[in-house]
Amino acid sequence: MKRLLFILPLFLFAACKPKPKAEVAADTRTSGQVRMLVDESFSNVLADQIEIFKLDYPDTKFELIQGNENKILPTFLNDSVRVAILSRMLTPEEEQAYKKRSIPIFTTRFAIDGIAMITGNSNPDSTITADEVVSILKAEGKSQKKLVFDNPYSSTLRYFMVLAGIKVLPKDGVYTLQNNNDVIKYVAEHKDYIGVVGVNWLIQDNRDVANFTSEIKVLAVKNTKGKPGDDAFYKPSQKNLIDGIYPFLRNVYIINAEGKNGLGTGFATWLVSQRGQLIVLKSGLGPNKMVPRDLNIRTKNKN
Repeated sequence: MKRLLFILPLFLFAACKPKPKAEVAADTRTSGQVRMLVDESFSNVLADQIEIFKLDYPDTKFELIQGNENKILPTFLNDSVRVAILSRMLTPEEEQAYKKRSIPIFTTRFAIDGIAMITGNSNPDSTITADEVVSILKAEGKSQKKLVFDNPYSSTLRYFMVLAGIKVLPKDGVYTLQNNNDVIKYVAEHKDYIGVVGVNWLIQDNRDVANFTSEIKVLAVKNTKGKPGDDAFYKPSQKNLIDGIYPFLRNVYIINAEGKNGLGTGFATWLVSQRGQLIVLKSGLGPNKMVPRDLNIRTKNKN
């Protein structure tokens, strides 16, 4: 009995002893963890990339911080997170904070996105010109068409404000909601409104707007005279994105300021590899570069 009383506390101590924490994989190009800022317009295509990357390299962990461009960019500039997915490059002024500390910034384009103009099926229009879009943004003319954007701080809205050369939106004719799903729902139910959403968002399976996608159509766009795509009306098909003839194109970049040869660097390299570019191609966007295809020609044996 005395022996039992002596052994019992040992078992209780062993049972209560905390288990050792799992070791975190070493931080290399193909292991470890990385925090990444992501423009929500590209969250779908990035999720596909990460899913396949983790199959190849299971000792990796990604912490994604998603939001509109104006929300996530300050986090990158104040050095809180050093890897970002954006639709634009940093300006020389924005790079200064890193340059002062001799931290290099590497910017890599890995995809080409289009910005689609959508409207409800009840709208008789099936086309629009780039000049019309700019005219609405500048509040010129008496167009009955109205533009609806995802939110007032998105990269999509910034793209068109730069295109039109304006810094303030007009009081009438241009409206903002909360997100891309709201835009899709709104134009499906309101005639004469034209929604502005990224192609990547539009072509992904999305249960939240599944009942509305059959109620909308994509407008074909003709570019301003003298620019690619000024000869006809083009839809944002993958071929037109790759050929560069759809008027509203934007690049998708990964910006890496890790300052070391870590997972962010490895992922950026992988995005422009053959495997990463095939995923971009499958997503419906334009790849950074066309992936060459090898043809195997079989010849029949002659008897």
